[in-house]
Amino acid sequence: MVGLMTEQETGWVEKIPGHLPTFEMRKIPGGKFEFQGKQVEVKPFAIGVTEVTWDIYDIFAYRLDLSQEEAASDEVIASRPSKPYGAPDRGFGHQGFAALGMTDNSARQFCDWLSKKTGKRYRLPTEAEWEYAARAGGGMNVPTPIDDYAWNWDNADDAAQPVGKLKANAWGLFDMLGNAAEWVKTTDGKFCIKGGHFYMKPNLIKFDWREFHSPKWQERDAHVPKSKWWLSDGDFVGMRLVCDL
Repeated sequence: MVGLMTEQETGWVEKIPGHLPTFEMRKIPGGKFEFQGKQVEVKPFAIGVTEVTWDIYDIFAYRLDLSQEEAASDEVIASRPSKPYGAPDRGFGHQGFAALGMTDNSARQFCDWLSKKTGKRYRLPTEAEWEYAARAGGGMNVPTPIDDYAWNWDNADDAAQPVGKLKANAWGLFDMLGNAAEWVKTTDGKFCIKGGHFYMKPNLIKFDWREFHSPKWQERDAHVPKSKWWLSDGDFVGMRLVCDL
């Protein structure tokens, strides 16, 4: 039985100390649902109302929270993204747009950094948490018409779009389907992306769609080894935050 949202379970707006951009987290009630053919129980958690935007990710990626001396330290260099391969936003747009093209390593390092900055435990969703939130605890049928809820091949003009502009799902979450695909952690500890993206045909966008990292996502990356921070050809890959309650 899926729990019901109450006025006391709305969530919060997070602000990184010393910086203006904020992001909104929504509390999700725990409950049981069918996941990968089995009944599973999900404990209460909070999830980002939208995908992580450049407004927030830039602070981490470009070391905007540090002095020049601090940013040049070996410890910071090892734990922050290298210079991206080309324009990171691909010209789609920056302020208010989903951050794109990060590897799962980069996404996890961002979560660790954010946790230290805020004192809360931010992380990537598990695949079960992601599906539970995307489906608002319900069934497998995607909302219709899909163009009202998801940026896809038919309505996105081959480009990422600003977050939160289409309809939210029943739990007030935007862009769970379409726009940027989102990193999640699978039951066996690996990482894949969920939710589909703006290049996908709408009939292919499903709650249980998943895709693992492909060499094609870094085809133009001339580095050897390939960057552990950026996906040169993964301009459809983004992330959404979860926070333990």
